[in-house]
Amino acid sequence: MSITAKMIPTRTPPCLLLYGYIQNLGPARALLADLSETEWQGLFIHFRYAPATHLWRGRLHVMGGSKKNRHTSGLEHWSIAVKDGKALEKEWRSEIPIPRGGAHRACVVVDDWLFVIGGQEGDFMAKPGKCSRRLEVVFSDVYMLDEEMKWKVMPPLPKPDSHIEFAWKVVNNSIVIVGGTTEKHPETKKMVLVGEIFQFNLNTMKWYVIGKLPYRVKTTLVGYWDGQLYFTSG
Repeated sequence: MSITAKMIPTRTPPCLLLYGYIQNLGPARALLADLSETEWQGLFIHFRYAPATHLWRGRLHVMGGSKKNRHTSGLEHWSIAVKDGKALEKEWRSEIPIPRGGAHRACVVVDDWLFVIGGQEGDFMAKPGKCSRRLEVVFSDVYMLDEEMKWKVMPPLPKPDSHIEFAWKVVNNSIVIVGGTTEKHPETKKMVLVGEIFQFNLNTMKWYVIGKLPYRVKTTLVGYWDGQLYFTSG
């Protein structure tokens, strides 16, 4: 079982949102924990695997991801009002669908904009007694949801990049992406990891390659502290 955790620091003490999947069964439940009382509350949505998720304008947004079989991309977009770490509504609200579905994307909020970056269509589907993969398409698409709740197509990443859910950080009015996975090797079909550091400058709205990692890596956890950019895991 794989679990994704996201802090919701809207109250003291903060709350922790967990959502995950079990093999080819996507999540139909998100759980919210009050860290002061160790109390769980259920928030129900449709089955989704690795959707883009972020707290924006007082609402928790869930977009895209893969459907119950982990492979078929979803375009749907839902949100639910959250305050003091608790849901204010009993049902998720349907929002404008994302232009392209897929999983393993970076989802970033800067000022009053919500960005969804990179990702992929398709993923591993577990089959009893078999070791097989289906076609996976990694893409470089970038979309921005603006103050009018309309999606805008933004300049694409320098190369297709996936598995970057937590591989980003906002630094000096730029979105920095560290590592990830890109298109598979054309002959061997093996996974190819990303070794570059990408920067999206919010002043120029352009992408740049600003550095190289000591090794290629995916699914990184990125932080910025005291003038230094850090990554771990992967």
